[in-house]
Amino acid sequence: MTELDGAPGTPSAPGTPSAPGAPGAPGAPGAPGTPSAPGTLDVRAAGTAALLVTFPTLADTVAFRAGLTATVVPGVTEVVSGARTLLVRFDPAVTGALRVHSALDHVEPVVDTAAVRTDPLVIPVTYDGEDLDAVARATGRSARALVAWHTGQVWTSAFCGFAPGFAYLTGTEPSLDVPRHPTARTRVPSGAVALAGEFSAVYPRTSPGGWQLIGRTDVAMWSLDRTEPALAPAGTRIRFVEARPA
Repeated sequence: MTELDGAPGTPSAPGTPSAPGAPGAPGAPGAPGTPSAPGTLDVRAAGTAALLVTFPTLADTVAFRAGLTATVVPGVTEVVSGARTLLVRFDPAVTGALRVHSALDHVEPVVDTAAVRTDPLVIPVTYDGEDLDAVARATGRSARALVAWHTGQVWTSAFCGFAPGFAYLTGTEPSLDVPRHPTARTRVPSGAVALAGEFSAVYPRTSPGGWQLIGRTDVAMWSLDRTEPALAPAGTRIRFVEARPA
């Protein structure tokens, strides 16, 4: 399985992260940017206990989820993010589809992540990835400037996919649109910090992968020893910091 697996914007089954299309490839679904102007939500029934909300862009999805997180909707039990969708599950014994739909219509998207009051999760990174210098050259900057760009912004987990704990992170600075490797590596180590397209990510386990590797961290993105195994579920804010030499 590679990062290419999965249908764009399709939430996965409970307990399994959803995967987008080809992150880092031109035209990847839901590129971040300015959210669309307010309008009527595209809400559809997904069985008898869930609603599927579809958005024009990834930026719209992330902003709406941030607003929904700040809103109390009685009976909602889970929200699953995709590249352009949110699957909103609810308890039919507590509420109904019409009530949830009405509540969603009143959610105010949060576009400015600085308005979110929770402190970002800090992830120390050793920036010695084998693709660091090549990415720096390709983006017209020095390796130190690339590290400063990566650490100088707040990243948000837009959705999870590819592997348990693999969070697709979008930043507050303009994207560098870093291309993926034309041929995926057969082995990327756990903890590798990488870039592809408009996203950054930390590989939660050793696996194949085609992203550009710029560093590494000892922080476990997925652990069954935690109550919540995924360290960065959708909506989590992250700041990368450069690890000090031992």
